[in-house]
Amino acid sequence: MTDNNLIQILFYLLPAVIVGVISFYFFKMHISNEEKRRLYLLRLENQKVALPIKLQAFERMALFLERISIGKLLLRIKPKSNDLQAYEDMLVQTIDQEFDHNLSQQIYLTSECWNVIKTSKNATIGIIRKTAKKEGISNADELRQDILSALMDQTPPTEAALDYIKKEVRNTI
Repeated sequence: MTDNNLIQILFYLLPAVIVGVISFYFFKMHISNEEKRRLYLLRLENQKVALPIKLQAFERMALFLERISIGKLLLRIKPKSNDLQAYEDMLVQTIDQEFDHNLSQQIYLTSECWNVIKTSKNATIGIIRKTAKKEGISNADELRQDILSALMDQTPPTEAALDYIKKEVRNTI
């Protein structure tokens, strides 16, 4: 084989190699785009299913926060006797039961949102316990009155958590 024949073969092969490389590049891009499109459609379909469940979780947690809101809690849970400790325990137990009933909702919420809700619950219990330990409070009715009067001076912790949930819902939709 001569150098001339070798150069002729290279001239014949060069266009085929260039077309092959370009075809491979476009085929690879097409496969990549199709994979991205398929993942996008899958995410879109999952969002159609998951969004209503997420919104329902937000609704349930908003209802939970409304139910443990100190003002509403004290109106709903009336003391059965004048025993201060029994009433304090009943209020805390009611909050804990409400929380336990909604524990599964945390899988649909962000960690930060769940932590805000837990903090609100714990702050509400803290207000009840702190007020019950004050001197001068000797029965359940005095506890109710003192908690309600303290509520006039400060924003309940549940309101901050509700505001956070509303923000999360706006970001989710």
